[in-house]
Amino acid sequence: MRARGFSVAQELQINNTDDRVKLRSPWAAALLPFITLGIYHLVWWYRINRELRDYGQAKGYDLGQSPTNSTLALFPGGLIIVPALITYWRGTKRVQGAARVAGQEPVNGWIALVLYFLLAPALWAYIQVSLNSMWRSEAAPLPGEAAPPEPADPMPPPLTEQP
Repeated sequence: MRARGFSVAQELQINNTDDRVKLRSPWAAALLPFITLGIYHLVWWYRINRELRDYGQAKGYDLGQSPTNSTLALFPGGLIIVPALITYWRGTKRVQGAARVAGQEPVNGWIALVLYFLLAPALWAYIQVSLNSMWRSEAAPLPGEAAPPEPADPMPPPLTEQP
């Protein structure tokens, strides 16, 4: 999906499987729940849990079994608070486990906890950034589609020698 010249999500295929994942905009993960009155967040939570389950099955690891249960823990389970806390905790652990399987730096659990209590949308963006990094290394573009653009080089340009 394209919006105003940038891609909101790009679909990729997990290597050696038919399962697909999406590179999503962290801004979309953080802000669309407000515009859609929370519905996008439920859809996003279901989809990332499904992607983690599929990735885990492809790699031979248990990264969750039921994305539906994870989503139901948010709503209506979130009405009694505890199920929502548990699904966020377990979901973050799944993202950490998937990052380890992929050989990536996992999200920091303490940062995730602080973000959850101070600014939950920042947690959602934090999780999505980690997933995007993982999917870039573990998935390939669909046949006939261009590879996703690499993120900008985090290193500043080197100094030039002055005579």
